[in-house]
Amino acid sequence: MAPLPLLVLVLALWACHPEALRPPQLPEASNALRYHVTYVREPAPALDVEITRTREDSPLDFLFSQPGGVSRVLAVESEGPVHALTVSAEGRVIAPSGTRFLRYRYLLDANPRRGRRGLSASAGMGEGDAWHVAGRAWLLRPRTVTPSMRATLRVEGVDALLPWAPDPEGVYHLRGEDLVDSGLHGFGGRRCTARPPGAVLEVALLGRFSRMDDAALCEWLRQSAEVVLTVRRSFPYPRITVRLVSVPGRESSALFGTVQWSSPPSVSLFVGQDSAPESFQEDWVVLHEFLHLAHPPVLPRVPWLTEGLATYYTEVGRARAGRFSPEQAWTELLAGFARGRSAVAGRTMRDVVDSGDSYMGTYWTGALFALHLDVELRRATGNRHGLDEVLERLAASGPTATFDGFGAAVDAVAGRPLFGSLLARHLDAPAFAEQGALLQALGVEGGPDGVRLGAARDSPLREALEGR
Repeated sequence: MAPLPLLVLVLALWACHPEALRPPQLPEASNALRYHVTYVREPAPALDVEITRTREDSPLDFLFSQPGGVSRVLAVESEGPVHALTVSAEGRVIAPSGTRFLRYRYLLDANPRRGRRGLSASAGMGEGDAWHVAGRAWLLRPRTVTPSMRATLRVEGVDALLPWAPDPEGVYHLRGEDLVDSGLHGFGGRRCTARPPGAVLEVALLGRFSRMDDAALCEWLRQSAEVVLTVRRSFPYPRITVRLVSVPGRESSALFGTVQWSSPPSVSLFVGQDSAPESFQEDWVVLHEFLHLAHPPVLPRVPWLTEGLATYYTEVGRARAGRFSPEQAWTELLAGFARGRSAVAGRTMRDVVDSGDSYMGTYWTGALFALHLDVELRRATGNRHGLDEVLERLAASGPTATFDGFGAAVDAVAGRPLFGSLLARHLDAPAFAEQGALLQALGVEGGPDGVRLGAARDSPLREALEGR
């Protein structure tokens, strides 16, 4: 008889001796579910998860938002019977009606999903006792979530950095929306705290960095987060969590980053293990991710708008913060426009953003539109207000925004209809067609010897958006 796979043996032992792994009893309150997560090191780093259904009306229909990391879940009834449930290709798990506990193991080094530059922003990246993973990869959540749903979650065996703040006993009290938008998670590693004005960044340092100590890395994050304050009057969130993940064999600073709109947002940055201190001064990736916090999440997602805003403000913010001269900032913007134009030559902006087949085209057509929008708002208001004011209005209107809400905020700042007509000009024309006339009016001239900034009709607007 062939030996059983290791995972099957572990689950079988778990089912036969549930009392050994039963979580400590927590107050029932009105929570429909209790999650008890145990970090295990042998035979491989993993999360052992037990979900307790606390009431008869607790959910029975569950879902892995990003399936692939778990193939079987054990359903244990109150009187002892155990059912092995297969996770469907869509990530769905339906428990029998008498189920009291659901149990499974998520292997942290299994099922890597490699994205841009060979990095995984979601599932299983790390080594030793320092791991990065997205909640949607390992957290089995109810398939249908109601606004009133509540759950508790406890992690044992490792220091965890999740998006939410635990209570003094280490218990996370979650709403239904937290289970759906569960953000980015760190297990193990080291901790530091960065404090830009008006905010706290709780940081997990996951992995070894050969040429930068923890204090220097945390200071880099603080300085980068402060660039957000060149766009917004105050930091958008009083507390966020950041995971800094070491990537072996790389010398670049931030190789890749991502923001997930958990509540509060969670940020992860993938950094070359052997990166030199000077490379952090030139980095733009962390600025781009932090500048996403300057706008609320736009639902449904409109990547060209949100990525365009962050891309535009990355260069403008560096000029406003004194990291770049205005000439350097415009040099970077023009170089980005050139890369975007080369990637989508001959296509309309509408075709580029609708197809979504060119991230370079998506980011930089969005950035050009953001620049044009900023300029038109300053023209409309006598240079009193620009795009920054639109973001302030959006933030004041609620934790999320819509595309139509963004357009309404633009029109409100302008004092007249503006957004729709300007967008139509961009969408229906060849991508970047508006660039030449816009830069000429601003007094921005690119050439073989670099960018020259001169007097022009709108050069006062240019200087205002640069922060001068």
